[in-house]
Amino acid sequence: MSRLVVLTVRFLSLALLAVSAASAARAEGRTASECLAVAQRLPGVIFARYGATAAAASSVTITYVGHSTYQIETPADVVIATDYNGVYRPPRLPTVVTMNRAHTTHYTLNPDPRIAHVLHGWADEGAAKHAVTVGDVFIRNVPTDIRNFRAYGFGRGDLDLPMQKDGNSIFIFEVAGLCIGHLGHLHHKLDESHIAAIGRLDVLMVPIDDSVTMTIDGMAEIVKRLRASIVLPMHRLGTPLQEFVGRVRGQFEVDLKADRSFSVSLDSLPKAPTVVILDGV
Repeated sequence: MSRLVVLTVRFLSLALLAVSAASAARAEGRTASECLAVAQRLPGVIFARYGATAAAASSVTITYVGHSTYQIETPADVVIATDYNGVYRPPRLPTVVTMNRAHTTHYTLNPDPRIAHVLHGWADEGAAKHAVTVGDVFIRNVPTDIRNFRAYGFGRGDLDLPMQKDGNSIFIFEVAGLCIGHLGHLHHKLDESHIAAIGRLDVLMVPIDDSVTMTIDGMAEIVKRLRASIVLPMHRLGTPLQEFVGRVRGQFEVDLKADRSFSVSLDSLPKAPTVVILDGV
């Protein structure tokens, strides 16, 4: 089979997945994601947009809080905390928190009652499904599987443990024209259906522990595949930063910052893909 035929088949497969996602969104009475790059080229799809021209110059502030928790502040002052566990507390009371179930360092069943929106990356039955607009941000998730650590004990990410279906979610935050993704406690490679469901990413938060999630090599391959403009390491667990940086060097620049926070807009994204390492990581 020729390379052109393979690429054509792959594109059509991704297009069908995107159409399916858009159709499901319309059936549920909501708009589809504007970060689904393939779907943007298809007819009859409605996308959530929040003033695209003005959004390009609007900044989102991202702060590293600890472990796998980042704080995201939107132009309309919505405050989001990723993998919120109640221990690593963000500087501001979040409007929205997302959680994953792999370990207690990634969730809490007793969040601050003042938090308006608590989004679990798992469901009691089936997969978690989130597609919610809060202020100027549209939040959705892409379910992935996790190893069943509860049944078989805590262990390295390269151990061959049974998988628990849909126990994790990749959360995606669409705001100010940016597509911001958080991989959560990812335990396996992403297939084409995951890639299609994720769509375009401008900022990617990625665990680099080289143990309980995935190996550094495996995570580096995912980072290269998703091709975000900014990559934010997290969940380091003492892993030398150079272990991860060395795997992506040549394809990504490195920006070591002295602060825990930085601001980014669609207009200010780096020209070359860049690993941004915030203070505390």
